[in-house]
Amino acid sequence: MEQVILVDEQDQPIGLEEKQKAHELALLHRAFSVFLFREVDGERQVLLQQRAQDKYHCGGLWTNTCCSHPREGETVQAAATRRLREEMGITAQLQAKGHFIYQAQFDNGLTEHELDHVLVGEFNGPVVSNPTEVAATRWLGVVALQKDMLAQPNIYTPWLAQALELALA
Repeated sequence: MEQVILVDEQDQPIGLEEKQKAHELALLHRAFSVFLFREVDGERQVLLQQRAQDKYHCGGLWTNTCCSHPREGETVQAAATRRLREEMGITAQLQAKGHFIYQAQFDNGLTEHELDHVLVGEFNGPVVSNPTEVAATRWLGVVALQKDMLAQPNIYTPWLAQALELALA
């Protein structure tokens, strides 16, 4: 049974809860979002993943390179490094950019209520994604992504815009 770390608005741990139940009850918990960037012909690009269709929420939507929850006793940095390797087959140096709190309700009755830590890194190698987590990957120019999120917000996860803003700050 996977658990998430419940936190207060200052990111202080206040307990643990089973992941599914935390999303059913909209409990604030610690999470992270990783963005990997590269430069191609003077254009800044970001690596996106399309979430696997059978994810517990947001299946099939495009999002940042990797996102998940740290385990009890695991730092955000260590968790981000672990999940980046597990989901995308990538090892990269990551830098923390800050965090934000958001809440989003989904049609399946679940609610995401996260204190989301944003980490960034540079990468320009092969991606070997895990098909149980990731349906597809693509590199997209940052400006093109920002425009597309405005034009087609329904194909992106609800946290992506806020997380990207912090990643680019």
